[in-house]
Amino acid sequence: MEEETMLSEDGRIVRVDNPWWSFYIDTELAPGLDERRCGKWMFYFNDIEFANEVCCKAALGRVVAKCKHSSSKTVIESGSGVVCFYLNSDDEGHRRVIAFMLEHDLVRKTKSGKLYNIGFKLDDQTRAGEYGTSFKARITLSDFVDLESGEFL
Repeated sequence: MEEETMLSEDGRIVRVDNPWWSFYIDTELAPGLDERRCGKWMFYFNDIEFANEVCCKAALGRVVAKCKHSSSKTVIESGSGVVCFYLNSDDEGHRRVIAFMLEHDLVRKTKSGKLYNIGFKLDDQTRAGEYGTSFKARITLSDFVDLESGEFL
């Protein structure tokens, strides 16, 4: 029950929808994602059109090899959804993804204006059921950015 749509004229970027997710895949870059090293930077949303726009920009702009967002159905049922930007843990592209997230105001801030120290989550951690307090990020935003100023280190 998947539906595929071409997003780029050259067929490089495709969108694949199923009842739970909408995937945006760079068919040239995605084969480089390694199951043991792949993970994601995430943000939560409640505006499905915004999530779609952000994922399209990330895919078409070669920010990531693959990204996804919760489906419209999921967002309607739960009131919110998640966007995941995928790359390998050792990829030099972390800075590119973080810059994109900061540019599009995708990292929440505390009341004092400090960025939350979000974590990069390996897919192995997801498969192992590491959620909430059981999730311990090995790579965090503070490895790249000063959380107070938002400037890259």
